[in-house]
Amino acid sequence: MMQITPTTQKSLVSVIIPTYNRPSYLKSAIESAVQQIYQNIEIIVSDNCSIESPQAIVESFKDRRIRFRRNTTNLGVALNVTKAVQEVKGKYVATLNDDDIWNKNFLEKLVPHLDANPGLVLAFCDHYIIDADGTINYPDTKKNTRHWKRDRLQEGIYQPFWEIALVHKAVFAASSAVIRKDAVEWDRLHEAGVFWDYYLSYLACCSGLGAYYCPERLTQYRVHDQSETMSSASGNVEAKIRKAKAGIFCYDRFMKDERLKQFNPYFAQKLAHENTTMAIGLLRAGQIAEARPYLLCALSQQKFNLRTIAALMWSFTLQALVHRFLRISKYSDRK
Repeated sequence: MMQITPTTQKSLVSVIIPTYNRPSYLKSAIESAVQQIYQNIEIIVSDNCSIESPQAIVESFKDRRIRFRRNTTNLGVALNVTKAVQEVKGKYVATLNDDDIWNKNFLEKLVPHLDANPGLVLAFCDHYIIDADGTINYPDTKKNTRHWKRDRLQEGIYQPFWEIALVHKAVFAASSAVIRKDAVEWDRLHEAGVFWDYYLSYLACCSGLGAYYCPERLTQYRVHDQSETMSSASGNVEAKIRKAKAGIFCYDRFMKDERLKQFNPYFAQKLAHENTTMAIGLLRAGQIAEARPYLLCALSQQKFNLRTIAALMWSFTLQALVHRFLRISKYSDRK
């Protein structure tokens, strides 16, 4: 464990809260940022053109450290974050999803490590899982820590940290990390769509700097029906396609990066899975011709996968049904 040398001048941390149509959760997120023990912060609430502007919620805090910005159109979450980053003044950036919450000591625990070591690009921690009402789910929290292999991580510095960030996905950049602003190419963030937080970890790795891990759970990740993850898992076709598109971009980009060559088998497997997911989403949307190339691509990326084979067979079945429907329709029109 590294020793931290106290400093009298605290660095400014820019807190970005991207938000879209979640007024009740947003208020809790802002509260958790305002109540940080580490007080030298600015807070940018970046609204992605919500149906009802949350400006009144933001102004209700009457805190001079908070600024509100609103996009005139929905830009997608990644570009919404990018636009906000362009306005920050801090040495460090910490993003906080509008449905997540920080513990009061989140910044206090992480920022000093960045100040003490200019060789770090970010500092990150573990997090709790909470439900829609904000109640901590302890069994799921433990499962989550194990799933992302954070239970295997010791406190300290990891450099390089490609594997823990991109393979184990232990770095939750969206709400559980503080990042050195000038070390990351933020303008590239929008390329990854809804996988922006995962891609942010990649961009941080590209800096060549290290990452400090604090094993304490300093943040709270909310699981609820409105989240992008749950929308995709529940069968929302548009959400599934957005997720697959983002995954295809990320894994394809990683496979082209020579520094990640040793992890190519893992990325190839994930790329095939996302191609199949994209195809299934397109098939459910009735776009049969558009779906099939993704399935053929997935087959070329893996030896055999029952899910991909089943989806390919389904595409031909759907096509036959469509042709049959068209023949019946033409016959009916002639009568």
